[in-house]
Order: sequence, then structure tokens, then C-alpha cells
Amino acid sequence: MNTKNLYSVITGSGSYLPPVVVPNKKFVAQSFYNEDGTRIETPGEEIAEKFEQITDISERRIAEEKYTTSDIAAIAAEKALEDAGFDREKLDYIIIAHNLGDMKSGSLYPDIMPTLASRVKKKLGIKSHKAVAYDMTFGCPGWTQAMIQANYYLKSGDAKSALVIGADTLSRAMDPHDRDSMIFADGAGAVILEAVESDEPVGMLKHVTRTDTEEHLDLLMMGDSYNQELRHDQKYVKMLGRKVYNYGLTYVPLVAQECLEINNLTLKDVSKVLIHQANAKMDEAILKRIFRLYGEKEADFSTMPMTIRTLGNSSVATVPTLYDLVTKNQMEGHSLKSGDYVIMTSVGAGMNINAFMYKMP
Repeated sequence: MNTKNLYSVITGSGSYLPPVVVPNKKFVAQSFYNEDGTRIETPGEEIAEKFEQITDISERRIAEEKYTTSDIAAIAAEKALEDAGFDREKLDYIIIAHNLGDMKSGSLYPDIMPTLASRVKKKLGIKSHKAVAYDMTFGCPGWTQAMIQANYYLKSGDAKSALVIGADTLSRAMDPHDRDSMIFADGAGAVILEAVESDEPVGMLKHVTRTDTEEHLDLLMMGDSYNQELRHDQKYVKMLGRKVYNYGLTYVPLVAQECLEINNLTLKDVSKVLIHQANAKMDEAILKRIFRLYGEKEADFSTMPMTIRTLGNSSVATVPTLYDLVTKNQMEGHSLKSGDYVIMTSVGAGMNINAFMYKMP
């Protein structure tokens, strides 16, 4: 009697780190305004210094002007295909998570038709009509949610493989007069997910997702520039930073704990926490609270690799980029081996939070 079950396993990964580096000093001469339209008189050096203290971001990466989101998504996907040694014509699904489509440099127009997934499929030269391509818009947790969805396809037996990508160029949608514009960056990460038979659980395990709209719908949204002279039909990414911080700190630890419980695991079983790179101080506070839920007064920060200091917040790309860098031993002090449990979790616009457990094959 065959007792083996189907599991979704990552067989290859790739990421794209844009070569254009923007240090905090680039914002020193910028004119910033408050939400009410009043100008912030604090010296630029002080604003940049305080920003780094709060977020731990010293620099960020932005995409070259010649590239759109689907371009950098295709680059990361190409690397994942090569890493997996996978025949692209055998892909069943291509799912790309993003937020604002192919927003060209200098434009605020979110170009999303045709879908970015279809564009990526074309750029990868995939001819098979059976490779179904579609987009996922779920805020910063988009890639983790796309992984959860792809897992359903593979475990059902409906599909054998999926290319799951997270890519964004949010730096192009930021209000230049909003201090939060310093947080966001560009990037792309991708994985090849394949169905494998195993008599022991491996790869993607159980997940938890929640959406809170009653009180938290507009914590991240599109809105007017804080500079009233620029207020017109154009919209920019807006974030109520303190409220986002409080929301994440309140609910992400609970989602992580629930994810551990439904997988019959405890915090001590987890080797790495791959968390959305939103704000270093917020992520550290979240990890501390997760440890406290398990009676631990001190958090083990060695379980949480961080890229935000030099890469900034690249939205849906942060978690797959983390996975790619860690598994390829490109993050000092961090590695993964067979049998290790990894929790991947994210929080963002919606407001949405999700987490899934992954057991390294």
C-alpha cells in the first residue's frame, strides 16, 4: 500500500538585486511635508539620521530606469529556472505577486494589462499554452500568499510545478515629499515549486492567513502628495507608519504562533524566521513578542536574517530574496540544511498577514 503524499518543494530560487544604490544622504536636500501640508523644518541631516535609527535602513536598491517590474521579475525567474535545472515548457503555473504593475520610470501609471505573469511568460520564451499565468495582488504578503495558493494546486495533483515570483518597483510610486519614501525599494525574488511524493512531510506544510479591514483597511493606500502644490489626479503610496507598526506588532506574533500550533511545532523547532523586511525595529519587536509567547524573555536574533539595512523594503520581493540569499550561503552566519524548519511570514496592505511553515528537503 502506497502511503506517500504529495508535497510542494522548492527546487530552485533566484533573486534580482538592482545595482543602483541610493544611500540616505541622497534625501538630505529633499523638502518633506507633514500629512496636513505643512513643511517640516527639521534639517535634512537630522531627518536622515533619525530615519536610520528607527528603521535601520542605511541604503536601498532601485531598479534601472530601463527596467519595469516584469523585467526584473523575469531576471529572477530565469535564475530560479537555472538553479532548479527545470524545463520551462513543463511549468503548469506562473504566478507573480506585485502591487503596482509595470510602472515605468518617471510615470505614475500602473500598467497591469496584460498581466505581468503573461509578460514574464513571454519574456522567458515559454510557448506551452498549459503554463497558466496570472497575477496576485495582496500587498507585501503577496508572494507568501501566491506560494500558499500554488501549494494547493500541487497537493491536489492538479499541477506538478509552479514558478512563483515576487517583484515590485515601489520606489517609483513614492511621494518625494513624504519621509516614508525613504523606506521603499525595488527588487525581485522567484522560486520553482515542484510536487514530490514523500512518506514524511517535507516542503510546504500548513499555513495561516488573515485579513483585517474593519479598522485597518487604509493603513497602507494610494493617496495625495503631502506637498499641496502637487495635489492632482496622481496618487502615491501612503502609509500610516505608527499604526502599521502597532498592527504588525499586535497580530504577526499571533499568526506565527497559530502557524506553529497547526503544524504541531514549537518555537524551538524553528531554525529560521524569514520575515517581511518592513522595518528592522518592527521586525525585532515582532520576534521578541513571538519569543515571549513561548515564555522566553530573550529573543534569539540569530534565527532572523535581515536584508533591510542595505536593500530597504522591496515589498513582495523581500521574503523570496531572503530565502534565495540564505540557501545560497550569501548571508554571513545564516544557512539551512535538510530537515530544518523555516517559517515565512509577511504583513502589508489590506491589511493582510500570512505565514507558512517550510521543512527543508
